[in-house]
Amino acid sequence: MSTQQAEPETQDAPDDPAMKGAESPAAEKQKGGDMVDERDESQAEFDGETVHIKVFRYDPEVEAKQEPRFDDFHVPFEKGMTVLDSVMYARDEFDSSLTFRHSCRQAVCGSDAFFVNGKQRLGCKTQISDLEQPIRIEPLPHQEVVKDLVVDMDHFYDQMHAVEPYFKSEDTPDASELEEQRQSRENREKVKMSTRCIWCASCMSSCNIAAGDNEYLGPAAINKAYKFAMDDREEEDIKEHRLRILEQEHGVWRCQTQFSCTEVCPKDIPLTEHIQELKREAVKKNLKFW
Repeated sequence: MSTQQAEPETQDAPDDPAMKGAESPAAEKQKGGDMVDERDESQAEFDGETVHIKVFRYDPEVEAKQEPRFDDFHVPFEKGMTVLDSVMYARDEFDSSLTFRHSCRQAVCGSDAFFVNGKQRLGCKTQISDLEQPIRIEPLPHQEVVKDLVVDMDHFYDQMHAVEPYFKSEDTPDASELEEQRQSRENREKVKMSTRCIWCASCMSSCNIAAGDNEYLGPAAINKAYKFAMDDREEEDIKEHRLRILEQEHGVWRCQTQFSCTEVCPKDIPLTEHIQELKREAVKKNLKFW
């Protein structure tokens, strides 16, 4: 199920009886002219400033919630509040069935990537004060929705592992000769940005090519391959093997240089640049002079 298909039905028929019956009691409570007066008592402790968020809801296991919709929540605003803070408050105070992923809350784990106001963002990194209200929070586009804001990440992980993201060596020295494999400072600087990836899948979700080609490796996987292919500790034959994986029909050549992946990356990785450099490497490996 794609979130792109659900959008038109959520706002055009707000009074639909079936839809109204599917909403949580807390969400219904906030609707209508008495919304502020009937707010939960815990909100009255704040100064009255609230944030209006519209959260995508879908639960295939509950018949009344199988039709995708948006629920409205008004959460108390605090300085420094993030999108993740707002949905956590909505879950804890209004509707405990609201489902989403989160873990570290420090933009390290990549668990809480959402589609916020039409752009892929990390919930824990995105400040509420930087967004226009109402804030529309949806699951990542072009991914199968499991429930509410949770998407199925299996395909994304499969693509990441398809590039064999680990060092391989066919010539292992004797135990007595083993020593540290050192990387030059210059080479470390070259691949440094590629190591920042937190597997949030924002780039994959933003990529139009990935949306239409399920076999395309995608920017995250190609970036992971870049980290190893450009590492000066990688053996030449292994690097050639990795480039053969990347130059396949659904590899680097499917990229159309739209920069959408680079624009949404929460870690500022120059993904498009890395893809183009791997294209050049693939071309150079196939050049023969005789």
